[in-house]
Amino acid sequence: MAPPVIFCREISPSPANCTSYSPFLQLDTQCTSSFAASCLRLPKNCSLVARCSLKWSEKPSIMPGALLTSNPQQLSTNPVFGEGKIGVLLLNLGGPETLEDVQPFLFNLFADPDIIRLPRLFRFLQRPLAQFISVARAPKSKEGYASIGGGSPLRRITDAQAEALRKALWEKNVPAKVYVGMRYWHPFTEEAIEQIKRDGITKLVVLPLYPQFSISTSGSSLRLLESIFREDEYLVNMQHTVIPSWYQREGYIKAMADLMEKELKSFEHPEEVMIFFSAHGVPLAYVEEAGDPYKAEMEECVDLIMEELEKRRVHNAYTLAYQSRVGPVEWLKPYTDETIIELGKKGVKSILAVPISFVSEHIETLEEIDVEYKELALESGIQNWARVPALGVEPTFISDLADAVIESLPYVGAMAVSNLEARQSLVPLGSVEELLAAYDSQRRELPPPVTVWEWGWTKSAETWNGRAAMLAVLVLLVLEVTTGEGFLHQWGILPLFR
Repeated sequence: MAPPVIFCREISPSPANCTSYSPFLQLDTQCTSSFAASCLRLPKNCSLVARCSLKWSEKPSIMPGALLTSNPQQLSTNPVFGEGKIGVLLLNLGGPETLEDVQPFLFNLFADPDIIRLPRLFRFLQRPLAQFISVARAPKSKEGYASIGGGSPLRRITDAQAEALRKALWEKNVPAKVYVGMRYWHPFTEEAIEQIKRDGITKLVVLPLYPQFSISTSGSSLRLLESIFREDEYLVNMQHTVIPSWYQREGYIKAMADLMEKELKSFEHPEEVMIFFSAHGVPLAYVEEAGDPYKAEMEECVDLIMEELEKRRVHNAYTLAYQSRVGPVEWLKPYTDETIIELGKKGVKSILAVPISFVSEHIETLEEIDVEYKELALESGIQNWARVPALGVEPTFISDLADAVIESLPYVGAMAVSNLEARQSLVPLGSVEELLAAYDSQRRELPPPVTVWEWGWTKSAETWNGRAAMLAVLVLLVLEVTTGEGFLHQWGILPLFR
């Protein structure tokens, strides 16, 4: 059962300059009873009238179709929240900056147990398997990165977003420093944390640059942070909070709608264009068996964007599909490539591609969507193709991220009170430890796909055949690694093991 949450229905702050605190009350961490309403504390010169009740909540309160809104005018007049140095840590995937970086980047990616989930018995093979896959996939991946200029622009764009966010925060009277921590390439999260320590940051807001939460993106980065925090005395004592997802924020929704509306006008007949949302996929088991909220958040995000467009009298047909699947396992459906072919067969002539899970340009947008999917669309009979650019440093988007940071500051180092009228994301706001503990209490271990043997041309037989094949591959890989000899070395696939 999840921890108790205090729900406050009627909140009337006074004076007027305290209104921005209403959804973000703090509990005095020194109170002996952390769940007592008497432990509520507010900034100086603020009074509060609230009707509160203590409830046990199995999952965060959700109000489908609602937006998180903020009042920039109120936020801009707020003083700095308490004393201490404020930092914001932006988390992102990372990407190879040169072609020589591609193979080690892929190794870091596939060595992550949140990306490739091996059975416990075989987890000691995580790194050898990552080495094998990265070396095997590097040549094709290099071709992709070569086609977009020889490397990923993700670091450059994320650095620009960090600088734009820093300026936006200063304009709103929050003199914070903004850091970038990548999961699989430089600057690594560990490098960002070391700089945060050198700068003496005492209050940290962790902001993953993934609008929707997933085990394989935000979840992986947060687990890395958790392990770093546990091993460092400075970080243990540093107050922090996490914004796990923000797909429902009004500024993000409006910024996406603005870009889409602009691109629709480039078509000769905008009203006939099919809006094609393409999101990065995840294995189906993550959602159905491990409790990943990614699919639910993605679908709600699309609904919110289309509701915003309908307010602007844009009533185009739309669809959502998932791209970038790898390996033999089933991923979230429908798949982007199959959906494009199907739309062509149905006679759709114009498509506007919307990269819904990406806020920066990288290989999935510049090569996979702009090249591969565009070619597939033209081959499938679709005549007109355009893509909405990633948000990047779009002013409305950056300003809303700054508001999200400011709104989260009262959470830093304190247990939060949830306002029933506020839209809550599927993953609750909180510290890294509390966030992962709350999430893990809801998720389940991934069970084996088939537990009994069934003879014949069945899913069971396919699964067991796949297991046998995987075991054989792992045995051969171990022999290659331990002896330094074998066909993989002879073919030059594993030169690093010589």
